[in-house]
Amino acid sequence: MSGREHGLDGTLPHSVAGVGAADELEVVPGFERENLQGWIPQLATEADVRAVIEKAFDYRGDVTLTRKDGSAVTGYLFDRRSAARLEGSVVRVMLDGGGRVTIGYAEIAALAFTGRDTAAGKSYEAWVKKYWEKRARGEKNISIEPEALE
Repeated sequence: MSGREHGLDGTLPHSVAGVGAADELEVVPGFERENLQGWIPQLATEADVRAVIEKAFDYRGDVTLTRKDGSAVTGYLFDRRSAARLEGSVVRVMLDGGGRVTIGYAEIAALAFTGRDTAAGKSYEAWVKKYWEKRARGEKNISIEPEALE
């Protein structure tokens, strides 16, 4: 959105036009990440299936998909292709033991968020909190170091 759309007069110098408004435009609120680990949602409707698959696609851990025939697949859901009907929609999963499998949305009876979310608690805010805790304890040479992935 331009400054004019925000009601700022583009003909005025920046220091006069909308004092404080520029700061408001620069601040973007953060968001809270859902804790999905361990969640087994109900898949009662087509809308439920689509919504849960979107959440699974954004999830940074493994999921377990149970097909309507009773077989289960566990792995990382790395791709989904949504069509107008469930029959034409598919997810692609990287299996724990290697390899990839494609499963149709219409084949999915259940989905569980079974793996650890590797992105949980790794926000900038979490790092800053840890930094200040270490500094309060008197630690020196505090640096940003990635945690081991296991």
